[in-house]
Amino acid sequence: MAASAMAITSMTASALMLANPALAGDQLTITSGGGALQMSLRKVQFEPFSKATGIKITEDEYNYEVAKIRAMVESKTVSWDVVDVGQSVAIRLCDEGILETIDWNKLGLDRTKFVASDKYDCGVPSHVSATVIAYDKDKLGNGPKTIADLFDLQKFPGKRGLLKDPYANLEWALIADGVAIKDVYKLLNTPEGVDRAFKKLDTIKKDAVWWTSGAQPPQLLADGQVIMTAAYNGRIYDAVKNSGKHFEVMWDAAVLGFNLWAIPKGDPRLDNSYKFIAFAASAQAQADLTRYIPYGPANTDGMALVDPVILPHLPTAPDHMGIEADAAFWADKGNDLRQRFTAWLAK
Repeated sequence: MAASAMAITSMTASALMLANPALAGDQLTITSGGGALQMSLRKVQFEPFSKATGIKITEDEYNYEVAKIRAMVESKTVSWDVVDVGQSVAIRLCDEGILETIDWNKLGLDRTKFVASDKYDCGVPSHVSATVIAYDKDKLGNGPKTIADLFDLQKFPGKRGLLKDPYANLEWALIADGVAIKDVYKLLNTPEGVDRAFKKLDTIKKDAVWWTSGAQPPQLLADGQVIMTAAYNGRIYDAVKNSGKHFEVMWDAAVLGFNLWAIPKGDPRLDNSYKFIAFAASAQAQADLTRYIPYGPANTDGMALVDPVILPHLPTAPDHMGIEADAAFWADKGNDLRQRFTAWLAK
């Protein structure tokens, strides 16, 4: 859709909201993961939505743990109206009846315009991020080019930073071992495939520095504790843009994941929650997010509205050939694989 048409659509949406002005005291509590993402959401979605509708937004933060959402719903004390959730959580909580099923007609949005939306009945995709490999150009002039380089201790001797979780690590291990991207999850769905992935991880286990928080990889690079590290692309971009670091992202085999807006079951402010999601899921709102954090629009119409200067930094840029995380696989097998991963680490 052309930018001018999008502007008209956005204006129409705002006009519709203003035609039904918010009642005094109307408010929503929206919960996300804090940090640079939440700051960005505040600037381009929370504040503009409040201005357009008169609905006050109260923010909360969480570490993407599901226990609190489940407890709210089960005790019928829902105080989080709209929650930013990950893919596998969206599937798992939907199956448990913890999230509202999304009525796309009520949103007034075309479901087919959103990445993989047919896989999610209880969430609206909000942005696409990536787990990537990054390095410091000041310390490693000729950095890794493919995911196989992560496992090549002769070519790149030194410590590697890795997420302390099987997510991304198992996918990368198989790709580095010669498995085609299209076959990765087919193989991981077999005991032999999982064994093969762990066997490949064995080759760099003694050189791994494990991290658990997205803030750690940029620090590991800055301190010279690792020569390359798995990282979230937004954190690396932030370190370059706002801290002057000379970090570089290696996009080969980037694991693409996306978040979704979801509504806990029994939300007492359901209509206002729908209004917010319709606003935040518009192509323009998702494109605007990229001005503050390099996460690609999940609304595919948003890509045409992204500043060309920002485009190369997005996981969804045309020349970044990543692997889309299989949320159904992780929702189904994640707990078992994490138990095995923890046992493997302890060996």
